[in-house]
Amino acid sequence: MQSNKLKLIAAVVFIFFISYSFVTDEKQTPTPESTRALYLQHCASCHGQNLERFAARQWVFGNSLNEVSSTIKNGRPSIGMPDYGKVMTDDQIKAMANYMITEVAKVPDNVPSSFNVSDTIKSNNFSFILEEIIGENLNIPWGLAFLPNGDILVTEKSGKLYQVSKGVMTKIEGLPAITVKGQGGLMDIAIHPKFKTNHLIYISYADGNSPTSVNTSIARAELKNGKLINLERIIHALPNSNSGVHFGCRMIFDKNGYLFFSIGERGTKENAQDLTNYCGKIHRVFDDGRIPDDNPFTKTPNAIGSIWSYGHRNPQGLWYDKKTGLIWENEHAPKGGDELNIIKKGVNYGWPEITFGINYDGTILSPDTAKAGMEQPVFYWIPSIAPSSLTRVTGSVYKGWDGDFLSGSLSYEYLERSIMKNNKVVGSEKLLQKIGRVRNVIEGPDGYIYVAVEKSGKIYKLVPVKTTAP
Repeated sequence: MQSNKLKLIAAVVFIFFISYSFVTDEKQTPTPESTRALYLQHCASCHGQNLERFAARQWVFGNSLNEVSSTIKNGRPSIGMPDYGKVMTDDQIKAMANYMITEVAKVPDNVPSSFNVSDTIKSNNFSFILEEIIGENLNIPWGLAFLPNGDILVTEKSGKLYQVSKGVMTKIEGLPAITVKGQGGLMDIAIHPKFKTNHLIYISYADGNSPTSVNTSIARAELKNGKLINLERIIHALPNSNSGVHFGCRMIFDKNGYLFFSIGERGTKENAQDLTNYCGKIHRVFDDGRIPDDNPFTKTPNAIGSIWSYGHRNPQGLWYDKKTGLIWENEHAPKGGDELNIIKKGVNYGWPEITFGINYDGTILSPDTAKAGMEQPVFYWIPSIAPSSLTRVTGSVYKGWDGDFLSGSLSYEYLERSIMKNNKVVGSEKLLQKIGRVRNVIEGPDGYIYVAVEKSGKIYKLVPVKTTAP
């Protein structure tokens, strides 16, 4: 019996040794596959998935193996590049440097630097063209909303609001004071479900007494004759912060007239798990900002009563499904781990306790991707695409797209189509590649998809074209 036990122990030790040696060899001897995976995790969000965005292929700090290895290992603080010596071995860094030198040489010199909007774009399902909605260039178009008469309201991050009617753009007066700082400014816009009778619109914006003390606020006002009247701030999402990041702030109404809105954690990770402040949460209020009694944390001491869910980093897209009553959301992670979620009452989505992302310098944020009591995403992106907005195709205009989600990609400058089946992402398609940072995508009441693009400052409508058989 003793001999058998010793044999069993010896076998376990042998298996452990073999397993450990295998893992160690994997770390010490990078493969092309593992190097490519590291590149996608750490580098692709800046340099492109195939190095097509590599700073016009200019080697500012030298392109020898030793020079590139040094850049990867030690970083280049002057241009904002982090060091990866903390998270990669010397062998991995050398393999990465060799991979980048080799792949950059393959990038054609004639890769277009901009998107040709006159092209016919081919989807997996059909072809379409882009129809320009307005002739003027906007300064970072952010929010889009449709009035009952078909006019479009467009916000500029710089603090301006326009009404577009049959291609003519008119500036709306009467906005509140707006602080433009970092990622904040004039952001989203929403129309009250009963706009025809009450003329109410809602805007989200960065608000503060000074650029160093800013929060996210929401105001509502009546839109009459090109002017906002009876404006009142209904949400003041404290605490203030000197950070210029992660303001949120998307807004949607559900079928019962409740207003849902998102607030980012303002760059302070701990805010997302703290129920005593607004940041890192999805909120639910009445249309005048009052808090419903059946919100999940109204009876929790010191909690913000408007909180509907928490544990979010920077929610940038919200979409309400009228058929199912589900609320969908997408949000930014740092590097890898952008999320697509179904938002549920009172649920903790985990940031920063669990995440599929890592720090910008490649270090680990959390060793956990799952914990008891914390919700898993429906889908997560690696590398990060930096999703800017979210809509779902619900009509018959785009055959084969019905039920699929569309998200703007800020990082890679394209429109992401998430192919859905039974509320699961089963595939994806990259559309409008190199068009510029897609800040917003929305399905209009006419069933067409509209996108707002930062680079050109344009609003485009996606129009399918008929093709003839050869």
